[in-house]
Amino acid sequence: MRIIYIADIHGAFDRVKQLLSETMADVFIIAGDLIDIPFYNMSTAIHYHELQSYFHGLRVRMHKESMTIEDFVDELLDMPDLSAEIEENGTKYQQYTIRARRVLQQKYKVLENILSIKPKAQMFALPGNYDMDLKYTALHERDLHLHWHSMKDLKIAGYGGADIWTPGVPERYVVRYQGDVPFESGRNEMYNFFKAVKPDIIVTHQPAHGVHDRVNQFGTSGSSALRHYCDNNPVVMCLTGHVHMDWGFQMTENTIYLNPSNFGEVTTLTGGVAEGGFFYTIEMDGRQVEKIVFRKLVGDRIHDIADYYPENGRWQEFLVDTERYAALKEGRNFDMKESKYSHIPEVRLYNEIKQFYRTFQTQATDERLEKLEEIARLIDENVQGDIAMDVMGSTNMGLAETTSDIDFVVYVRCDPVFAGDINACLEYQEAEKIIETVLKPKYAFQIMDTIDLNIVEKAIRERDYECEMAMRFVAYRAICRPINYRFIAPVEDLLNQDMEYRSELEGSIRSYFRIFINTGEHTRSFKKYESRIREIGIRIPETVRSKIKAYFQQDPDELNPDQAPSTPENPDDLPKD
Repeated sequence: MRIIYIADIHGAFDRVKQLLSETMADVFIIAGDLIDIPFYNMSTAIHYHELQSYFHGLRVRMHKESMTIEDFVDELLDMPDLSAEIEENGTKYQQYTIRARRVLQQKYKVLENILSIKPKAQMFALPGNYDMDLKYTALHERDLHLHWHSMKDLKIAGYGGADIWTPGVPERYVVRYQGDVPFESGRNEMYNFFKAVKPDIIVTHQPAHGVHDRVNQFGTSGSSALRHYCDNNPVVMCLTGHVHMDWGFQMTENTIYLNPSNFGEVTTLTGGVAEGGFFYTIEMDGRQVEKIVFRKLVGDRIHDIADYYPENGRWQEFLVDTERYAALKEGRNFDMKESKYSHIPEVRLYNEIKQFYRTFQTQATDERLEKLEEIARLIDENVQGDIAMDVMGSTNMGLAETTSDIDFVVYVRCDPVFAGDINACLEYQEAEKIIETVLKPKYAFQIMDTIDLNIVEKAIRERDYECEMAMRFVAYRAICRPINYRFIAPVEDLLNQDMEYRSELEGSIRSYFRIFINTGEHTRSFKKYESRIREIGIRIPETVRSKIKAYFQQDPDELNPDQAPSTPENPDDLPKD
């Protein structure tokens, strides 16, 4: 079973959608702080916060701290002889609170619509200190707060909220956090819930005491009750968030603790912006955790940062991307500091259209991607060296069918002293044997090209503008879907450090890309994609159709599947996916 775990998305719904588009898992878990602000613009949020501060001061002076601000304002407005200022501010506050609830519910509905694009995966969400209680929202069926669910042979349970109230969020609607009450008192709601349910995996927003709970300048902030429960019960994993800078992997008393840091961008205590995108992929076999990968989503690329795996009875850490790991450790942004490159217009349109289609990814696509990932694992385990792939065609679009071919590019690193046809180098030939063993029994496939990353890296370092392999690398990286991206990532990172060179190579391939767009085969492929979307009852929105029109520079009616040629009965007669 594969689990993907993220926390603190802070309204980055587009990024969540991108993650779902680029990954596959049996279970997705989001641990708190789903929303950024309970309004659609910051000025309204600031004004609401100012009114909260105003009435909080009144509440303290009137010794009404036990009441929520909303209840306090309601009671205040019922009093006779109110000043005009208090009455005006109170009425505004009530109006803002009603709007905040409506906007929050709308935002949760948007997130629910995004999560529903993976109907075969289990999706769980937990409220944080920025959220309202999810039982009043469209996410109620995914809510982990004071709920437990079965995941195959495992039981997962959660407890949301935190021991602080976030200004700007209506107090009336937040989760009443009761995880900081001494568990010995018998009144700790979180401890009593876990004791009754006996979960294998615990998800909380607030961390356990002493584990991923240190806040700069304030010290530890975790729950002693949560730590005591995990230390004294057979908890396989405790997944937390909230404290963005005290992230990481820790094994304590046979429980694995994970905090992935923030997934959405957040404002730091010093007023800066932390870029986010971090998450964990967890591989499990029954109750056994076999491997954990710490990863980062950057645009449509997923970078593997660190591997964690058991070896000889101890957990080992292997750093895959030392630069991104060090940047996060030091509190520095790594990817935000780099200028964002803009692909050629045709490529940008292609990728925007592709993201729409991937929203409706087919099971046949998932099966093909899983097979390619299996190939990458087998080569890593059995062959000296490594391999990566860039997927093309309908599998890249997410619309593969049972009859679709798998077309892909293979990346290897041939021996530096090797000279000759790349397909004759030993590293490629060993990889090809495994590819054929895994795919041939069931799938038609075609290796469209082979790229030696040593040659590409050398061309980048020497700024070789005539290297055709470097040009092809840039083209594939612009439009394709990677498998085992960690093998490609260092070379693309190197390329992105010289945007002038990358832009020049993109310009070199643009004319070839225009020729490719207007081939009959490529046009037929897009007709098939729209036809497949219509078969599941989805009509392409006009905004997407206009992008397709701009992409082909023709009338969108020409791409109407009603006018497309009928599908041949013989799969061999289909145009290449």
